[in-house]
Amino acid sequence: MLTLGIESSCDETALALVEDGKLLHSVISTQIDIHALFGGVVPEIASREHYRLIGHLYDSLLAKAGIDAEQIDNVAVSRGPGLLGSLLVGVGFAKGLVAGTRKKLIGVNHLHAHLMAAGLEQDIELPALGLLVSGGHTQIFLVRGADDFTELGKTLDDAAGEAFDKVAKMLNMPYPGGKYIDQLGRLATPDKKRFTRPYLDNTNLNFSFSGLKTALSLYIDAHAHLKLPSLNDVDELFNGSRDVTELAELCASFNFTVADTLRVKMQRAVDQRKEEGEFVKSIIVAGGVAANSVIRETMTELASKNKLSLVLPSFSLCTDNASMVAYMGEQLILKGYSHGLDLDAIPRGRKIPQDYLNSLC
Repeated sequence: MLTLGIESSCDETALALVEDGKLLHSVISTQIDIHALFGGVVPEIASREHYRLIGHLYDSLLAKAGIDAEQIDNVAVSRGPGLLGSLLVGVGFAKGLVAGTRKKLIGVNHLHAHLMAAGLEQDIELPALGLLVSGGHTQIFLVRGADDFTELGKTLDDAAGEAFDKVAKMLNMPYPGGKYIDQLGRLATPDKKRFTRPYLDNTNLNFSFSGLKTALSLYIDAHAHLKLPSLNDVDELFNGSRDVTELAELCASFNFTVADTLRVKMQRAVDQRKEEGEFVKSIIVAGGVAANSVIRETMTELASKNKLSLVLPSFSLCTDNASMVAYMGEQLILKGYSHGLDLDAIPRGRKIPQDYLNSLC
């Protein structure tokens, strides 16, 4: 079974081919350099870039794989959540490919695909607790299968990745700035009491990072010398020409606060599943912020403490990609699911319906 995956939910245009659970080829074009000029993703520009690039990338993928379009059995596409204009480009392209053919169309929940992406690299022991950390989402899921996800907790305001990028912007670092905070933080020991871990004085599994972001804003305003004079000065942070001791400690402390907040909520999730008599077998950490080194180390320790398997996708599968979409689509089609040409794109903020057509019913 050969499945084409299409990803266009934000600012990456990506396509990939997966055959029987194995990645064959993938292509991707990122818009980071364009949106960096504005300090964040501009939705209108993102959708226009997807429209400009998707046809060329499709042709490039087929040529790279050495296959004809007729050999593709299924077309899987991210239907949401994401930027509506961007999603519509991918969904429209997918519909065009299957219209008038016998290929199956399957719309994929972008968030679920992130959590299942590591299945391309290793077996995932289910049921699992999935922690999704990205620029737009911070959520905890109970994962029982490719078609069985239960949301246990979510962010009530800013996502963890959004907090990283906004703090980096306050420091005048280029977008996306989370990677610079992570790199600088590795150069110092965190002050674990510098910032209060947010929204822990409760028993739920939700998150709130807006207060932490405000605390960082006030701290940076009071220590304005930590800000870079311009975006172009970011290289000075790593080439030895600037004393980064104080800034590195700030980044390390912020890194720790976010990672430890995630740890507390995930430990709480493990404990709550035990109390309800459902013992999970593994912890999945996925999404763009899953590439953060401190979060990876923290979740490794958490899994070890609880004697659970840890599923960490490789860095290329942490960011938005089409490989995860193709793999997730294939898993759903194997269960008999598909969609018709009335498939809708679902923007962020709206619940994605389980409106599959099921050939096994």
